[in-house]
Amino acid sequence: MISRFIARLKEEFHGYNGAALAKDTVAGITVVAVSLPLALAFGVSSGGDAAAGLISAILAGLVISGLSGASYQIAGPTGTMTAILMVVAARHSVQGVFIVTLLAGVVMLLAGILRFGKLITLIPLPVISGFTSGIALIIALGQLDNFFGVASQGTTVLQKLASYFTDGFSPAWQAVLLGVFVIAIMLLWPAKWNRRVPSSLVGIVLATALSMVLQFDVATVGAIPRTLLPQARLDLAAVEWSTVLQTYLSPAISCAALIAIESLLCGASASRMKNESFDPDQQLVAQGVGNIIIPFFGGVPAASALARTSVAIKSGSRTRMTGIISALGLVAVMFLLGDLMAKLPLAALAGVLIVSALRMNDWENIRYIFRKRFKAAIAAYLITMICTIVFDLNVAILTGVAFAALVFIYRQARLSISVTEFDSEDDRLDATVVTVDGVLFFANVETLKRELAGVKMCERLVLSMRGVASIDLGGAQALNELLDFYKERGTAVFICGAQHIVREMLHRTDTLDLLPDACFYPTVDQALSVHKPSQGE
Repeated sequence: MISRFIARLKEEFHGYNGAALAKDTVAGITVVAVSLPLALAFGVSSGGDAAAGLISAILAGLVISGLSGASYQIAGPTGTMTAILMVVAARHSVQGVFIVTLLAGVVMLLAGILRFGKLITLIPLPVISGFTSGIALIIALGQLDNFFGVASQGTTVLQKLASYFTDGFSPAWQAVLLGVFVIAIMLLWPAKWNRRVPSSLVGIVLATALSMVLQFDVATVGAIPRTLLPQARLDLAAVEWSTVLQTYLSPAISCAALIAIESLLCGASASRMKNESFDPDQQLVAQGVGNIIIPFFGGVPAASALARTSVAIKSGSRTRMTGIISALGLVAVMFLLGDLMAKLPLAALAGVLIVSALRMNDWENIRYIFRKRFKAAIAAYLITMICTIVFDLNVAILTGVAFAALVFIYRQARLSISVTEFDSEDDRLDATVVTVDGVLFFANVETLKRELAGVKMCERLVLSMRGVASIDLGGAQALNELLDFYKERGTAVFICGAQHIVREMLHRTDTLDLLPDACFYPTVDQALSVHKPSQGE
């Protein structure tokens, strides 16, 4: 893995010159404009503060971008982990968030070393869309306190919503005005302008100016420390190691899974944009190392995100130096504009997060499956989304994948069997052709037995298996039983059109011992013609 990474770096920086550095610098500065409001907002929503989000974006740019599995990955705090981290923070304070970040980093590092990167392809797209929509809804609902300027009770989104009705609800209209103002700007800002000046940045700058000029009494971000080592950071001496795994392992695994999914999907999408190869295992290693380091500096989890990455590519990014330059740009912002950022209204950041949550949804795929009425895909999407909101991400992903797997097994179990009998006196041919289409496995062997049980006895039985893509042990054993049955009754069985993988399994299960010496034929016609009696017989 190390040698492959070094070879990738050599190829990436081959012929690197001042012109390429200039392009990376411009792209990096552009990424700063996009990353800054997102980092501040997701730092707050992830259980930390704005400074935690800023530090995460800085370290992610330096470490994750530097070690990533492609030249274009730009990482930082995202909304994907918010659903998990807001609960952890409510129950265990920000130190719990730091521990979860560390453990998630370890899980991802091990996954990368063990080459688990391609396992992401085993999660169906409707399941990914479902929990993404669930997370988006949790993010939006989780920002209602900041948006309305109120304080609810509870650790989960549903508990907080319930407290609005039980404890009363008195919105601060100045906060609501700022939140609506930011949402309106982000939704109405022309797309062609957004490429140069991000709407989120415009929204929070104008909202902050409006709040300062009109002297609104609203909650703000608060002091931004001019240091990369704030007081609030992971303290290993204060960790109760005896209960760490019991308390934090489950949310850490969920967090690691979400970071991996988001980062690998981002890498796959961006690789098509830039027409460049992507190493998913190296990306997991980069995410792991980055998230192991981040909590020691007081940051929250970070993942590679398409919002940042696509901006970098469209801005002319050449190498991973773009991510590093964007990190240095954020350091400059921290030291030069810290006092101004401290005055950002939380309601304005809530507006940014609500729009970001809206845009998180894979609307194109969602509209497609509903428009085309793919019932199984719609069910998988809705089940995963509901489980994400009501339970947690572990339950949601496992339930969604299990449902999709059951649907797949059910569909594969549909075996198509047709029977053609030849008994004309002219041909003097007493034969039956049984055509089997589908995957022959444990779930449909009873269908095969039932259909063949209805076939009348004849001298020759030809099994056309051209349409059988594969066969498992259960299918082969069922076939053996049927061959035994016909052999005892004097019927010769021949197989035609069997694919290589099917023949391999028949060899391994000794099925051939129950067949005549010349039992395989390319086509049904050849099998019938070879064993057709002559006119003189």
